[in-house]
Amino acid sequence: MNYGIVTLLPAILVILTAVKSKRTTEPLMLGIASSYLIISVVDHKNYITLMTESFFSVLTDYDTIWLIIVCGLFGSLIAVINEAKGTHAIANFLGKICKSAKSTLFVSWILGIIIFVDDYMNILTISACTKKLADKRKTPREALAYVIDSTGAPVCVLLPFSTWAIFFAGVFYEQDSVKALGYGSAIQTYIHVIPFIFYAIVALIIVPLFILGIIPKIGAMKKAYDRTEKTGKVYSNNSKKLNMNENKESSGEDSNLLDFIIPIATLIVVQLKTDDMFVGLVISLIVCAVMYIPRKKMTGSQFCDLYMKGFADLIPAVAIILFALFMRQASSDLMLPEYVISIIQPLISPKLFPMVAFITVAILGFITGSNWGIPAVCAPIIIPLGTALNVNLLLVMAAIVSGGTFCSHACFYSDATVITSSACGIDNMDHVYTQMPYAILAFIIACVCFLISGFIF
Repeated sequence: MNYGIVTLLPAILVILTAVKSKRTTEPLMLGIASSYLIISVVDHKNYITLMTESFFSVLTDYDTIWLIIVCGLFGSLIAVINEAKGTHAIANFLGKICKSAKSTLFVSWILGIIIFVDDYMNILTISACTKKLADKRKTPREALAYVIDSTGAPVCVLLPFSTWAIFFAGVFYEQDSVKALGYGSAIQTYIHVIPFIFYAIVALIIVPLFILGIIPKIGAMKKAYDRTEKTGKVYSNNSKKLNMNENKESSGEDSNLLDFIIPIATLIVVQLKTDDMFVGLVISLIVCAVMYIPRKKMTGSQFCDLYMKGFADLIPAVAIILFALFMRQASSDLMLPEYVISIIQPLISPKLFPMVAFITVAILGFITGSNWGIPAVCAPIIIPLGTALNVNLLLVMAAIVSGGTFCSHACFYSDATVITSSACGIDNMDHVYTQMPYAILAFIIACVCFLISGFIF
């Protein structure tokens, strides 16, 4: 059922409330409540029943449970490695290479390109490697979070061996018009799309330009640098609650680099072999127990306590992600994607189509926080429409991928944004406000690239 213009109201409320309150969870709750209020009034359904059924539908979904457990287990893994002084060891090792704040950020950027298998693994691993070192080099946590987030999804979509590439290749290859291009398999077709994924390319290039100062520190990012320079504080007062245990951490004496490398390498290898980070985390934690307990790095009881504490440390991030998934379901029930596309479709010309497709997917993704769900919903609509208009389908697919990447990178309640802020120990909205100008810059440049490409290809 089409709910008309009021379909946009919950999304507008979420964005305006988030900007005004500088909070994340409460605006999402408002968006969810208003979405189901509209549905209940228009469809004459019970409001409480709608909300309850939707909530349990989201909570019991396999992907939701997987995400909650994976986030928690990664918190457990980092807590255990940290207690074994593995994070001290990697920070000391990188400290021999990174003599300044700029070199620390450069190494973080390079590591982000190297660890390309999955954006969650990318974000959580690099933050564990570099956070302590960045603090020593008096680098604002906000800058580190921006660099890490910008080498999460943007890197994953540009390499055909990542979880993102596999997902999008599968979504696109379901369309007969994509198979008719004749490039071979789904992945081979996706490889031809990569050169046109302009948002990811631009977002990735902006990072070293930011580090070098060619692109200046602006807005909230400049304030973060000014704060660190004047006070030495690498995070704001809003982030204090996320770093309460910093002073309780042990020294780096007797730290061993292998205590970090072996568990993380195990995680990466198992992820590559099984294509399941949950399995990788479980095996990596078992490896930690085998490595640390016999060497008296910790007792069995301490290991179990740390396991639970680390899991609990990620609960605030998990809560935001859960509400974001609830908001995504509410937007879907309100038929937001279909409504927006129905408005835009009559206005599209072939040459403008790639740019409009990118903007549409990006905005819908930003509103719903669904960097995979929205592209999956839009692809069966946008690709046939592009075929009918005789538009280059490589550009169309790249526009869809770019829109999903923008969502992951820029939406203030996307899973990548929330996980990055949590892993770097800063308030989520601090990360959002410092990163947003650079994400918008990449968005504008990508729009221009898609516009030009629409006329050339």
